[in-house]
Amino acid sequence: MRSFDYSPLYRTTVGFDRLFDMLENSVRSDWPPYNIEKNGDNDYRITMAIAGFGLDEVELVQNGPELSVIGQRKPDQQHREILHRGLAIGNFKQVFKLADHVKVKAANIHNGLLSVDLVREVPEELKPRRIEIGSNAAAVPLQDGGNKQSMDVDAEPQRKVA
Repeated sequence: MRSFDYSPLYRTTVGFDRLFDMLENSVRSDWPPYNIEKNGDNDYRITMAIAGFGLDEVELVQNGPELSVIGQRKPDQQHREILHRGLAIGNFKQVFKLADHVKVKAANIHNGLLSVDLVREVPEELKPRRIEIGSNAAAVPLQDGGNKQSMDVDAEPQRKVA
């Protein structure tokens, strides 16, 4: 995937930094690869392939509706001459947009895979609830200009006899 370098534009523009940030973040890189799974009505899992990263090199941050996964490799202490670079082991930042009431339940790294378990916890007051409708065969009060009247629900309308 091709990416653009916006740094020359930063030097000659003022106040457009949010625009450039949006452009950079809108292009989603292919690395690290990830899966998003639905494990139940309210359970989800994000699995990312982050081989070569240790626990201290990966950070998860949930800020409102965004989950950021940031990987920053520590500098290599050994001086090595790499003849062929086929492993993508650079730093990364992946941002996931989360729906309302979705929270991180757990996260772990096993065999180079980062698993982030998510759960949607809707508060009780926001869940739909069934309201029972009662039946009252007695009088139902009506308001008529401030005077309360009652109407017999079960009574048939009176008919005029001619």
